[in-house]
Amino acid sequence: MQRFTFHKLSVLVLLLSLSVGLQTCAVNPVTGKRQVSFISEQQEIQMGQSYDPQVIAEMGLYVNPKLQQFLSQKGQAMAAISERPQLPWSFKLVDSPVVNAFAVPGGFVYFTRGIMAHFNNEAQFAGVLGHEIGHVTARHTVQQQSRQTLAQIGLIGGMVLSPELASQGEGLMQGMQLLFLKFGRDAESQSDQLGVIYSTKIGYDAKEMAGFFTTLSRLSGGAENRVPTFLSTHPDPDNREVTVRQLAQQAQANLGTTNLEVGRNSYLQMIDGMIYGEDPKQGFVEAGSFYHPELRFQFKIPGQWQLLNSPSQVQMVSPDQKSVMQMRLAQGTDQNAAAQSFIQEAKVQGAQVSNQAINGLPAATVLGDVVQQSQDGSQSQTIRVLASFISYGGNTYMLLGMALAPDFSRYQRDIEYTLSSFAKLTDASKLNRQAEQIKIVTSKGGQTLQQALLASGLPQDRLNEVAILNGMELTQTLPAGLMFKTLTGGSLR
Repeated sequence: MQRFTFHKLSVLVLLLSLSVGLQTCAVNPVTGKRQVSFISEQQEIQMGQSYDPQVIAEMGLYVNPKLQQFLSQKGQAMAAISERPQLPWSFKLVDSPVVNAFAVPGGFVYFTRGIMAHFNNEAQFAGVLGHEIGHVTARHTVQQQSRQTLAQIGLIGGMVLSPELASQGEGLMQGMQLLFLKFGRDAESQSDQLGVIYSTKIGYDAKEMAGFFTTLSRLSGGAENRVPTFLSTHPDPDNREVTVRQLAQQAQANLGTTNLEVGRNSYLQMIDGMIYGEDPKQGFVEAGSFYHPELRFQFKIPGQWQLLNSPSQVQMVSPDQKSVMQMRLAQGTDQNAAAQSFIQEAKVQGAQVSNQAINGLPAATVLGDVVQQSQDGSQSQTIRVLASFISYGGNTYMLLGMALAPDFSRYQRDIEYTLSSFAKLTDASKLNRQAEQIKIVTSKGGQTLQQALLASGLPQDRLNEVAILNGMELTQTLPAGLMFKTLTGGSLR
C-alpha cells in the first residue's frame, strides 16, 4: 500500500463485457476445434484493456528497467511464434512479493517480483512465461470469464457483495479473484504443454520448467504459505514435474533442437539487488500488527485473519472466509462528511453514527445494513457493515468490516478490535525499516549451501526459506564459482 489511490470499477462496462448476448461458435486457435464462446476476440481485447489498469492499481508496477525489458523482449518473442501473434500482447512486472504469474484476456500477462525472485535461470522463467501465454492462446482466460457472472466477481465464502457497496471503490476482494484466477485441470495441463513448446521454440531447455515445480511444491507447505496459481487445481505438483519433463523431452525430439539455453548466471545477475518479500515502505505485518512507515499509521490484525496488502487498499479475511475487512483512503479530509457520503452511496439502512475519537484521532463510525438484491430481484440478503472514518495526516481513512447480517455477531469483536486500534506510528524501529534485497554471491567451493549461507550472514531461522529460494537443499555441496542467492538489508542481523 505504497499509495492510497484506487481505480473505480465501472460495473456497467463489466456487465456489458460479460453479457454479450447470444452464444456463438468460434475455432479455438490452439486445438482447431469449434467451441461455444460468449466473447469475441475484440471483446476479449477490450476486457483485457479494462482489467489492466485495475491490476496496476491493485498491485503497482515494480520499477526495474532491465528486468522489465527482459520480460517484454522474451514475451514478445514467444507471442510471435504462438497461435495468436496478432493480439496486443503486454508483459508487465508487478510489485508484489506473492509468488505468482497470471494472464487476463486479450494478451495481458503479469509476473510478480515474488516469482521472479524464485526463478534460478532464464529457462525456468521461459517455461512459466509460455504457460501464461498458453492460457491466452488457448482462450482459457476467455472461457473462465464466460463462466463468471457479475455477482460472482464479488463472491467470497458464499457472501455476495452489494453493487451499491462496490460502488464505494473497487469490489471487495475483486482484485484478489482477478489476480488468482483458477483454471481446470485440463486447462492447466494444456498450458503446461504449450509452455514447453513455446519455450523450446525460442531456444530454452524446458526441462528447467519441470524443476521449478519442485520449488512451487516446497513453497506450498512453507511458513509463508504462498500457494501460486499453478498449484490451485493440482494437489500433486511432483507428478506434474514428471509430466512436464517428459513433455520437454518430446518437444526437443520433435523440433530437433540442440544446444538449448538455461541461462543461470545471466538471470541471477539480473535479479541481484531486487527487493525480496514485503517492501516496508508499502506497509508490513509484524507480531499481529500492520505498520505503514510512509503514512505513519498502524492497526492490529485479529488472530488467524489473512491480510492482503496492495497499493490501493489493505484487505483482511476471516479464517472461514465469511467476513472481510478493508482499509482504504476515503474521499475528502472530513471524517463526518466521508461517513455521510458512505451512508448515502452504499444505501446503508438503519445507520447508527458515533463520533467518538479513536486513539485521539477524529473519527466517525457507522453501523448499518446494506441489502443485496439478486439480479432478477427475486431474492435478497442483508450485509451488516461497521465502518470507521478517521482523519489523520491530511487524509481520511476508511476501515470497514462486513459479514452477512445473521453471522455478523460472530465477527463483530474482531472487527471492533481492528477499527479501534488505528493509531499514529511513532516507533523509530518501524518507521526506519528497510527492505530486504537479493544478493548474488559466488561460491568458493568446498561448502554446503547451509555453510555458505551462514557465512554470508544469513540468520539460522532463514536457512530453509533461502534454500527454497535457490531451488536447492541445505546439504547440497556448492562447486567453486557457482552463483547463489542470499539476502541482505532489512531486518537481517
